[in-house]
Amino acid sequence: MADTKRTDKQVAKAGPPARADVAHATVQESPVADVFSDRHPSRSERKWAESALARTLEKAPEKPIGAPSGINLDEHGRARYSTISGYPVRRLYTQADLPEDWKYDDYLGYPGQPPYTRGIHASGYRGKLFTMRQFSGFASPEETNERYKYLLTHGGTGLSVAFDLPTLMGYDSDHPCSEGEVGKCGVAIDSLEDMEILFNGIDLENVTTSMTINSGASVLWAMYLVVAEKQKADWTKISGTIQNDILKEYIAQKEYIYPPAPSMRLVIDTFEFGSKFTPRFNTISISGYHIREAGSTALQELAFTIYDGVEYVEWARRRGLDVDEFGPRLSFFFNAHSDFFEELAKYRAARKIWYRLMKDRFGATHDRTRLLRFHTQTAGVSLTAQQPMNNIARVAIQAMAAVLGGTQSLHTDAHDEALALPTADAARIALRTQQIIAYETGVAQTIDPLGGSYFLERLTLDMEKGAFDYFDKLDAMGGMVKAIERGYPQKEIAEASYQYQRAVEKREKVIVGVNDFTIEEESPTILYIDDSVEKRQTDKLKNLRQRRSNDEVRRRLDALKIAAAQEPQVKADGTISDANTMPYIIEAVRAYATVGEICDALRDVYGTYEEASIT
Repeated sequence: MADTKRTDKQVAKAGPPARADVAHATVQESPVADVFSDRHPSRSERKWAESALARTLEKAPEKPIGAPSGINLDEHGRARYSTISGYPVRRLYTQADLPEDWKYDDYLGYPGQPPYTRGIHASGYRGKLFTMRQFSGFASPEETNERYKYLLTHGGTGLSVAFDLPTLMGYDSDHPCSEGEVGKCGVAIDSLEDMEILFNGIDLENVTTSMTINSGASVLWAMYLVVAEKQKADWTKISGTIQNDILKEYIAQKEYIYPPAPSMRLVIDTFEFGSKFTPRFNTISISGYHIREAGSTALQELAFTIYDGVEYVEWARRRGLDVDEFGPRLSFFFNAHSDFFEELAKYRAARKIWYRLMKDRFGATHDRTRLLRFHTQTAGVSLTAQQPMNNIARVAIQAMAAVLGGTQSLHTDAHDEALALPTADAARIALRTQQIIAYETGVAQTIDPLGGSYFLERLTLDMEKGAFDYFDKLDAMGGMVKAIERGYPQKEIAEASYQYQRAVEKREKVIVGVNDFTIEEESPTILYIDDSVEKRQTDKLKNLRQRRSNDEVRRRLDALKIAAAQEPQVKADGTISDANTMPYIIEAVRAYATVGEICDALRDVYGTYEEASIT
């Protein structure tokens, strides 16, 4: 029989010994009970909680941030606090919130050394600042070229191409499906001629370019490479990134063309080609951004994004590619949302997780293969159409989190992007936000300055653990492609999105200017793209088809279809597979085949994909 004797102090805290249930309830109902729950506070912390904290809470009970209901109250009616993602937040973090064996060398390490929690560069931003890469593209190639030169003139250090919806979906501007969409959400690119105009007067050997394109990534990348070739640029010296992340399209953004298996084949073709011919160009940007924009939590963004990376590596190895050849050109793309510390923890955990996976799961031996390099964009989904100037503050805070988290490049949203594509003035303010962070705040002078914070380290550890828990589930399903076919990540994101939206509608999560602090206001001036772009692009296509050799185009497209129908095999001599589609796409581009014509050739071989209903 257990000994029920207690000291007077124990009884005072826990209640009479004969009523264990009452004792338990008394402890749980204490306003300082959370200090002792699932942790072992030091003597001094216990003393603080039982005296100073208890007295303060008795005089002034804590109040929730937002409506006092639902997620903002615990079972005793007291205030509950959580991140945007719903992760519970304590009022104070101390050594008691870290593992008992927590040591700096084991859990953190130094910048530029495994496990890279504190950053991949030993000198941080002192050797090279993050690239200021503003995502931009609208209307025609001519107009977007002017915007690029404007941004570079005002201090931009990289370019990022936003394509319109027809281009993203592999249609030319004169296709019936393109009607009403040409140039509206990005720049219209139909052919090599448009790509030449887009980069006219811009030296591609001396500027890095990111291109947000997925299903048609190999086609637009081929166009970029041919433009560089026409500029006499050396392919081994040009640098940049193609997004090329088809998995996140099936999960979140839904801009897919072909079924998953042939789409993955096209991605691996770019890995193989890039490792041989463009060693400085990232052949993929594995993107959590759109997963987060679809409504995921920070943890889901982290887990699904990195596991997408796992899936790409698995498919490449299945092809017979060496992880240390293609691995160094894998890059990532994360969202920067408004919950400052949660975002910081996500970036730090991502580096640590990727290092573990590449080292232990895939046996990568080169240090560079084990590094997680990432681009960040501030959260478009957080921008509000109401009181849009407030978005300047949101973007600045989000960008600061990205920089403190060690991003390699950064895009800051313009304040008017909830309403339309940004005006030139709004784009300049967004760029200036990055410059102020880089040159005025001092945050680029030291590495991971919040490292060692008990709160941040606890969040980082929990992000890491949560991600590996998701990995176990995804492994059990047979990988990400199988999980997508079952609708698993889609359902997880949909549920998280629903829970957050419900909290917003109940004002349990406050959005300034939307569900609180609202005002009457006039509509702002925005950028308007009219339908004249569609007519100009259609006329250009008509003229192009009259000038080019259509027989040559047909020959090149027929050759592409033959290659696409074959199974690529790695060759013993180290050259790329005879069935790799990239050389055939490049030849079609050189003949001035259009985006739509090349994608149609691949549609003839692979068919198209329609998502099954998910319930």
